[in-house]
Amino acid sequence: MSHWLDTPACSKAARLRLLALDVDGVLSDGRLLYTSDHQEIKAFHVHDGVGIKALQRLGIQVAIITGRRSPMVERRCNELGIDHLIMGRDDKWAALQELTRQLGIDITETGYCGDDLPDLEAIHRAGLGASVPNAPDYIQQAADMVTTRRGGQGAVRELCEFIINAQGRWNEVLTHYHVEDAASIPPGTTSSQYMGE
Repeated sequence: MSHWLDTPACSKAARLRLLALDVDGVLSDGRLLYTSDHQEIKAFHVHDGVGIKALQRLGIQVAIITGRRSPMVERRCNELGIDHLIMGRDDKWAALQELTRQLGIDITETGYCGDDLPDLEAIHRAGLGASVPNAPDYIQQAADMVTTRRGGQGAVRELCEFIINAQGRWNEVLTHYHVEDAASIPPGTTSSQYMGE
């Protein structure tokens, strides 16, 4: 993550008030698993949840915009206190524009992370466009930054920590977890051992 801190992506992340995320391929690994009774199963990484909660504690809003409808996504949003859940929308850019208007947030203050064609315009036009290494090359090339971790394997946590560090607020996060000497912990390197959902 530290290689992004001296890039144009860092100055874009420093302005963010809203982070919108795709689900399949970003919050999950993108696989769709079904039980024998036709129930859908998704796996979410606990580290991503911790990163989302850290952003929320700093006053940065988080939204989910997904083309699918899923009770499991609703449940995960409820667990994490994500108030902005938009499901069944293939036009992610239009959904993101509607949400920013509703919240009174400028698009330059908005980040979007996605991994496939329905996300492309939102990645390209958001204040900070992010993607994951499991996305096709042309999606990654449209992004301001690409995480080193894959979707569903801590990519969202990495993105959240990048935003927090870009805003110079890492010590605020550590203070929440009662880390006594926050200055002694390098930002974004060993944070996982200090933060639990």
